[in-house]
Amino acid sequence: QVQLVESGGGLVQAGGSLRLSCSVSGSIISINSMGWYRQAPGKQRELVASITDGVGTDYADSVKGRFTISRDNAKNTVYLQMNSLKPEDTAVYYCNIPGPAYLEPWGQGTLVTVSS
Repeated sequence: QVQLVESGGGLVQAGGSLRLSCSVSGSIISINSMGWYRQAPGKQRELVASITDGVGTDYADSVKGRFTISRDNAKNTVYLQMNSLKPEDTAVYYCNIPGPAYLEPWGQGTLVTVSS
């Protein structure tokens, strides 16, 4: 069973930066695509970034140009560098594969709070 552990969240002022990490127990070499999701209060979970080995990255329009996803297969870790943060980026952030099927269980997520 794969275990997903997200970390790196916190409280930051608008315009600031954070780097999130997702540690995956077991090798991620065999997992072709990984993604970062977020869920804001009262809203559905949304995919904000994904990375596919040998293909590249993809981003939601709301984060394009501000967020960068990367992966280190040797460390079984996926990262999300978030710059120029906005209050609307406030959410719990999770990592998982882009779907439609998901790795279970989901991790606990990491809370990002952006103050104005």
